[in-house]
Order: sequence, then C-alpha cells, then structure tokens
Amino acid sequence: MITCIIVEDQAPAQRLLKKYISETNELELCGIFCDALSAMDFLKKISIDLIFLDVHLPKISGLNFIGLLSPRPLIVLTTAFAQYALESYELDVADYLLKPFTFERFFKAVLKVQRQLGQKENTSQEEQSSILIKEGYNYFRVKINDIMYIKSDGDYSIIVTQEKKYMALNPLKHWLEKLPGENFQQIHRSYIVNINYIEIVSGNFVEMVAIKLPIGRVFKNNFMKIYMRK
Repeated sequence: MITCIIVEDQAPAQRLLKKYISETNELELCGIFCDALSAMDFLKKISIDLIFLDVHLPKISGLNFIGLLSPRPLIVLTTAFAQYALESYELDVADYLLKPFTFERFFKAVLKVQRQLGQKENTSQEEQSSILIKEGYNYFRVKINDIMYIKSDGDYSIIVTQEKKYMALNPLKHWLEKLPGENFQQIHRSYIVNINYIEIVSGNFVEMVAIKLPIGRVFKNNFMKIYMRK
C-alpha cells in the first residue's frame, strides 16, 4: 500500500484526486491540505510515500515546497500550466499531471510511483546485503556473504573473499560493528571469520578453504558458543 497526501488549494481538484485515489487499490489517502505549511506540519509527525502536489499554492509554491522537504517523499505534480514541466523534471518528480487529467493518466502516474518505490526497496536491500570498502582512492561494494575472513595488518585490515583481497584503512573493530554478528566472529586478535566458510574446527584452529587460522584463548569460549548454534 502506497501512503499519500493531497496538497491542493482548489476544492474541485481535491475532490477529483480523492475520487481517483479511492478507486485505486494501491493507494491509501492520509490527508488533504490546502497549503504547504499545513502539509509540512503533518509530515513532521507522519512519514508517507507520495504527495500529489499542486504547483500554485498560497504562501509557498509547490515547487518551492519540494525544496523544503527532507526526507522527501515521491512527488506527482498537478497543475493547469504546462510551462512548469521542464522545471518539475529538474526537481526529479515522479510524474507531472496536466489538469484536467483522466483516471487513466492518473493511474499511469501511480504505476510510475510503484516502480520507483520498488527500485528504492531493491537498492536498500542491496545496500543492507553488501558493504562499502575503501582501498586507496577506490571504493568497492562487496557482498557480505562473499567475505571469508578479515585479517588485521598493522593499521590496515585485509578483507578476503574467494575471488579477491582488499586492503582497507580500518581496524578490526570497525568491521565487527559493520558486519552481522550471527555470522562474523572474532577468533583471534588478528582475525574475524565468516562462520559459514569454516569447514573444520580442530583444537585451537579453524580450517577454511585452503587456509588455517588460529583461535585465540581469549576468544575461544564465545566463538564456540556461537559456532555450535549454527
């Protein structure tokens, strides 16, 4: 369900948008406002996905209102004036509805909003499942599940995947805070391991793909508790 509000000072336009929204299963109307200031007060308390926004509003125009929004919901502009189209696209709005518009044209705008919200969600999920690594002047986005282990090397950390190694100017503590604790455990003052890659735990060592890493005495009990639960 896409939550939305209407910011429109003309009653007939309000009624039309309300009617179209009520006929669209994907939308939930959370409020109708006649000016930007009252809408802004509402948005300070409630987070929504979409604003149907008129360009010509009292006190603050719709275009100026967009610049005041942070965080900014998706915007569908509604106006009787075609000359604002270029400026609206520069503001990266989801769509631009020229009054009078049909339900069919309104629904096309809703579909655009759905696609953009889906892309945002996918991006968010991708960011949550990956981590940004700075190596020198370069930045790499690496999937968390691809990381086998991380080794401390002086002031640096070496992040090891099955395909590549990265050297980053961060201590092990940094990665412990960034990576999910259910999979990544410190086993030694110099090593964090991804438990999913461990093939054998033997004495004071873990064996992974073609490598053997030591388990420090201080870390062993906690590591074994986590490892045995996997």
